[in-house]
Amino acid sequence: MNAIPKVGFVSLGCPKASSDSERILTELRAEGYLISPNYHDADLVVVNTCGFIDAAVEESLDAIGEALAENGKVIVTGCLGAKADVVTAAHPSVLAVTGPHATEAVMAAVHAHLPKPHDPYLDLVPPQGIRLTPDHYAYLKISEGCNHRCTFCIIPSMRGDLVSRPIGDVMQEAERLAEAGVKELLVISQDTSAYGVDVKYRTGFWQGRPIRTRMTELAAALSELDVWVRLHYVYPYPHVDEIIPLMAEGKILPYLDIPFQHASPRILKAMKRPAAAENTLARIRAWREICPELVIRSTFITGFPGETEEDFQQLMNFIDEAELDRVGCFTYSAVDGATANALPDHVSDEVKEERRARLMERQADISADRLAARIGQTMTVLIDEISEEGAIGRSYADAPEIDGVVVIEDGADLAVGEFVTVEITDSGEHDLWGEVV
Repeated sequence: MNAIPKVGFVSLGCPKASSDSERILTELRAEGYLISPNYHDADLVVVNTCGFIDAAVEESLDAIGEALAENGKVIVTGCLGAKADVVTAAHPSVLAVTGPHATEAVMAAVHAHLPKPHDPYLDLVPPQGIRLTPDHYAYLKISEGCNHRCTFCIIPSMRGDLVSRPIGDVMQEAERLAEAGVKELLVISQDTSAYGVDVKYRTGFWQGRPIRTRMTELAAALSELDVWVRLHYVYPYPHVDEIIPLMAEGKILPYLDIPFQHASPRILKAMKRPAAAENTLARIRAWREICPELVIRSTFITGFPGETEEDFQQLMNFIDEAELDRVGCFTYSAVDGATANALPDHVSDEVKEERRARLMERQADISADRLAARIGQTMTVLIDEISEEGAIGRSYADAPEIDGVVVIEDGADLAVGEFVTVEITDSGEHDLWGEVV
């Protein structure tokens, strides 16, 4: 009998890219391929790339180069793969290049260079598929692409317009994950609020009952699975108001990841963002009246072309008034293909960085104050890691790998994936410390 073919896999980029990787890995195992943990034992290597900003492009090209040097047979997929000429110019010896969410194309390339096993009994894929996350949480992708044309972004050119997954398929995947022991589902897409717009909120079916393909109905259905449900990449459209009561009732986590990007109406217009800062502040206040426990994380860009000191001060005023819990900030990066590159009055790198530093310094104080207010509270914590020093977990306010953690110094006897009640005893700018109750 011939040796079972082995495929190495490198996954780069955001959770959406990780979800694509999981689908490819699941398909590989479903067809009987083994997944190699290193280059040397693999018959070929698949590299899922990121291509959003220049640093990500460089990282992806370096990863492809490393895989070629260590193995020699490489298939490239992902966002950078949408620019096949960039990949082949740097690495002409790659076997094939595909764009993002292209499982069938990747599998066709694998088949061409490494024929699949003939023994169907080698299929050992678990019902929840092959995942890159720990056993206790998983990303749940609900759509591909985006209908917005933000001037700093090239994702629509890579991933296309919005294509919502059928709600029945989404719920079946979520149900399988919950049955496999997943404790937290992180809902992801390019624009979660727009879920179902492309199919006019068409009615689908789950467990024999009708459900509209829409964010509110999806969130309500996911709440029935008795797991944490966390929403990412939510634009502040008016219908997001419908989600807040579900959070107040404890059906889904009172957590929103909203990429505001700026607060100056002039800059938002230049960015072609779908929201105005004044309405956003009023909406945040209304949300918090309904659900005081609501946690909001966001990202911002400093130094967008044409940004004046007055524009930046509007952003700083927004930061002060909004009192967001978690904030990330990036300096504007001229991404190849983005229409913002042609805008006038580009800001110098020094000013971009100086503004970013000022914003993050202000936000650090806000975040520290909001975390300090939790001292004395009891919180439910999901354990992510155990060490000799204790346990590290997350509360509802913390998404994995992007937010803070809760350090439990007396938690060495806890188990990964366990929920535990913790009294908060101390805080910092990003993290909390506590003791098991």
